[in-house]
Amino acid sequence: MDSIYQEIEALKKEHNAVILAHYYVPEDVQACADYIGDSFYLSKVATRLEADMIVFAGVAFMGESAKILNPSRTVLLPEPAADCPMAHMADPAKIRAMREQYEDLAVVCYINSTAELKKYADICVTSANAVKIVRELPNKNIFFIPDENLGSYVAAQVPEKNIILNDGYCYVHKEVVPEQILKVKELHPDAEVLVHPECPAAVLELADFVGSTSAIIQYASDSPKREFIIGTENGVMYELREKNPDKLFYPVAGGQSCAGMKSITLAKIRDCMKNHTGEVTVEEDLREEANRPLVHMLEASK
Repeated sequence: MDSIYQEIEALKKEHNAVILAHYYVPEDVQACADYIGDSFYLSKVATRLEADMIVFAGVAFMGESAKILNPSRTVLLPEPAADCPMAHMADPAKIRAMREQYEDLAVVCYINSTAELKKYADICVTSANAVKIVRELPNKNIFFIPDENLGSYVAAQVPEKNIILNDGYCYVHKEVVPEQILKVKELHPDAEVLVHPECPAAVLELADFVGSTSAIIQYASDSPKREFIIGTENGVMYELREKNPDKLFYPVAGGQSCAGMKSITLAKIRDCMKNHTGEVTVEEDLREEANRPLVHMLEASK
């Protein structure tokens, strides 16, 4: 294992490359990354890098976003087939219909979406900043795409807005059900329940804290409690345990796993740099259209 880390380090120096890794990829991949974070953090990092090459250990929409924000840099995906089904779960025809139906409408697009969907949006959001951004938008009517559960959570936090929900979902978080939370809670009655807002509303009602992946890590790190039940993708356990070696973390129902994220390996990271494979390309017209809501998000989040 040490030798592949050494190969990766040598290739990074050769190509002036940095490795960005999402919290959901395997632990050994996170261990070799220069930056680890959720989609909001990594989208900000991507705009500040001096590197010539960005290797994005994540799914396709993340590589697209990095390329949109960094058109002059080479962006490589170690596994180009790694995808997020939810990223495709909105219909441009429905978006156009909503704009015709509501005069004062903002289309708010979760960053977990394709560039093709982003181009129809007024602004992008992440789970970390969605509530803040939606609350501060001047529009009364919000069409929130593609995730229904995150949109429902935002609607509960911002009741003054008319939030129209889409029917997309993250299959990893949708699989978390109240019975699973209650079962783990029976085994660990002193543990706090921390869940991601992509989970169903009935799960959020059982939580002590609801937040993005980075917010869950921060909450667990700051909390005086010692035990936590974690309702999100199990890759987050690596960072939770790294930052809190004296605390205990219990996954829900054995842990939720994203197949796309887990398809990223150290060998694929090495090989994409070595062979210059998996390069992300976005046509300039599409890049400009998809860049607008991303830049709007970064400005609104300052």
